[in-house]
Amino acid sequence: MMLLPIFCLSPIWSQGQQISTAERKILDRVEANHEASIDFLEKTVNINSGTYNPAGVQEVGAIYREMLDELGFETRWVDMPEGIERGGHLIGEIKGGEGKTLLLIGHIDTVFEPDSPFQKWSREGNTATGPGVNDMKGGNMVILYALKAMKEADELKNRNIIVIFHGDEEAPGRPLDITRKDIVELAQRSDIGLGFETGTGFNYATVARRGSSSWELQVKGQQAHSSGIFREGSGAGAVYEASRILNRFYEELQEENLTYNPGLILGGTQVELKDGGTAGVASGKTNLVANTTIVKGDLRFLSEEQKERAREKMKAIVAENLPQTQAEITFEDGYPAMPPTEGNKALLATLSQISQELEQGEVKAYDPGRRGAADISFIAEYVDGLDGLGVMGTKAHAPGETVDLSTVEDIVKRTAILLYRLTEN
Repeated sequence: MMLLPIFCLSPIWSQGQQISTAERKILDRVEANHEASIDFLEKTVNINSGTYNPAGVQEVGAIYREMLDELGFETRWVDMPEGIERGGHLIGEIKGGEGKTLLLIGHIDTVFEPDSPFQKWSREGNTATGPGVNDMKGGNMVILYALKAMKEADELKNRNIIVIFHGDEEAPGRPLDITRKDIVELAQRSDIGLGFETGTGFNYATVARRGSSSWELQVKGQQAHSSGIFREGSGAGAVYEASRILNRFYEELQEENLTYNPGLILGGTQVELKDGGTAGVASGKTNLVANTTIVKGDLRFLSEEQKERAREKMKAIVAENLPQTQAEITFEDGYPAMPPTEGNKALLATLSQISQELEQGEVKAYDPGRRGAADISFIAEYVDGLDGLGVMGTKAHAPGETVDLSTVEDIVKRTAILLYRLTEN
């Protein structure tokens, strides 16, 4: 008997699953569009879209909107109310079939305002440098070119996908219940949220992010001559009381994934906060016991339970005042936490399987203690999610921010197949 040769339609296999013919077409389109995707990224990076530059945010948003329109999305621009002073958000949606609904999350703004000396794209080999090139115009490009590959492979129809590009992620407008109202409403009718913030390494993704909130400590003491400090009539003074509190925080609140950073401290006999609490003026004399100290800081946590537990400990420490002092601590919520749920871990397993099928290696969970807060946190209570799916690079938020262009094509491929599989009917 003559044996016939066995041919494989695709050489890519993993755990018994094969890249399908439809997926191969998507991958081919990613390859065909790769150079155009880099040109697209360069174009958007060269337009300043600092958070406090609404016109620039809207200009880049118009480029994204045009592309989403071409892909068949229904798009709309959401302006922020007067007084919030932000550029607004872009939302695009495509509907069809009965598969899961994906919410894809990016942001248009960068930390580099028009007065920054760091404004333009430059390239040397596979390293490109520019403002927001990885945080997160690179991630936005990944979203759009993954969708473009699906469209050109005739695999975008009959999918349920929503895209939101915020215009103020780096410095969210207040109040948050207005500026994050749209993403919460979109999440409530979605099944999965995927964030494309800058990656944490090619073979890592984010299943959990810490939340962040702020706190302010106000301490009052008895002003007196310095020679009388610690005596019954003078007491310890406001600076010693603030020092006691901060030292107790350091000694008693140590636990995994919890941090509490005092970022600004002012103490003396005259203290004034300025610029919305980011600066201030303090004066006093060495021969006077300080009567006022103000400390402003942040608190980062992996769950709401951890946040509340830490706040209660902080309040208890603040209440144990030194003689002739009074202290009060107040808290303001910011970003909620994104806990490491089983649903998030299942999404990671799907991504990792795809990565291995593409011969890109296993994808593991990144340490949440090393990640800051992000927009995906606002929807963590409503949907399963992954973050950190954007491009690889260095120096995010700093002059000289880079992207590794050698990894872009593989990231777009992995993303496109992930979107395809998660939205299958």
